[in-house]
Amino acid sequence: FYLTPPQVNSILKANEYSFKVPEFDGKNVSSVLGFDSNQLPANAPIEDRRSAATCLQTRGMLLGVFDGHAGCACAQAVSERLFYYIAVSLLPHETLLEIENAVESGRALLPILQWHKHPNDYFSKEASKLYFNSLRTYWQELIDLNSGETTDVKEALINAFKRLDNDISLEAQVGDPNSFLNYLVLRVAFSGATACVAHVDGVDLHIANTGDSRAMLGVQEQDGSWSAVNLSYDHNAQNEREVERVKMEHPKSEEKSLVKQDRLLGLLMPFRAFGDVKFKWSIELQKRVVESGPDQLNDNEYTKFIPPNYHTPPYLTAEPEVIHHKLRPQDKFLVLATDGLWETMHRQDVARIVGEYLTGVHHQQPIAVGGYKVTLGQMHGLLAERRARISSVFEDQNAATHLIRHAVGNNEFGTVDHERLSKMLSLPEELARMYRDDITIIVVQFNSHVI
Repeated sequence: FYLTPPQVNSILKANEYSFKVPEFDGKNVSSVLGFDSNQLPANAPIEDRRSAATCLQTRGMLLGVFDGHAGCACAQAVSERLFYYIAVSLLPHETLLEIENAVESGRALLPILQWHKHPNDYFSKEASKLYFNSLRTYWQELIDLNSGETTDVKEALINAFKRLDNDISLEAQVGDPNSFLNYLVLRVAFSGATACVAHVDGVDLHIANTGDSRAMLGVQEQDGSWSAVNLSYDHNAQNEREVERVKMEHPKSEEKSLVKQDRLLGLLMPFRAFGDVKFKWSIELQKRVVESGPDQLNDNEYTKFIPPNYHTPPYLTAEPEVIHHKLRPQDKFLVLATDGLWETMHRQDVARIVGEYLTGVHHQQPIAVGGYKVTLGQMHGLLAERRARISSVFEDQNAATHLIRHAVGNNEFGTVDHERLSKMLSLPEELARMYRDDITIIVVQFNSHVI
């Protein structure tokens, strides 16, 4: 059923969010100009989440995309908790002490993060006390472990990921007397989520990735053209190093059953993720928790089954792979996106589309019609469309929206086809998922002058 261009725009723009970094925040001039983000659901409710925040007690900005599976519970929890764990991991010892003393004496806490949120990005109020207590236990341990050394960002990222995953698992094992909370912590632990997070501080860019969302740098070459630099590796069956890693961690007798049909134990696409305790806990622990858990948990088929060939858990880790990159003047932007984008677009096209959008300049490449027999009339149509596209570039006020428009509406000539866009966006919920995945994108623009 046909959507008019204004209807298409209102669907595409429903979740868009932009943030411009104040030029001078009193401490330092930021290497980030700002960011645009957006989400387009395919699942109902959407299973992707996104987060962005400025670190107030240390320098730097955190941005991340989270792709949930078996429901959105784990992605939701990780999106609201992970940045606190990272921020706490980066805090100097005296600040940790200050925060702990404030809690002890009931004083107001130093704010750790300033969140940049879209109204749809909600926080679960019910669990905030539980989440706070787990975080507090973590910083108390950091205080006790104080080595006096400043924390390395890479180490802080790895520790934060692992610790949050550990806490998700522990909370589910301990349970909660409040039956609503008990069900919540179990849903979080039994569902799963991948995470791709960027920490930008001056010229230091760190990407911590767990799973198959991706980070990509947009680089402007000397001649003005755009190229893409990968800053993360997918943790799935296509990554041979990752397959090797999994095999190394289990006995030789399991070699055949570890990866089947390109999935972990024949079931899970990502080889690293938060939650997913079905792939981490022993069978005894799974049974005990499910049996003592609330009845709703028993009705859930996912919690009941045990993966096949389940002999030596854990099979899954949330430990991220961290890549450090020193920003250069030619590094113009960073794209963080869930696999919904990368399934439909090549990174080179992503770099070109965002680069041209941000600079408003189109390098007029000859129209490529790749082996199609094209009549003069069709060629005329393509040229007219190109002209219209140049004027329409400015209708999107948000780089992430512009990218989603291309991801969903591109035709074989690489141009946005309104009819295709309309069809894809008007698919009923149960069909949409067959054609595409949830798409979540954050485009971070760098300040080349500062860099």
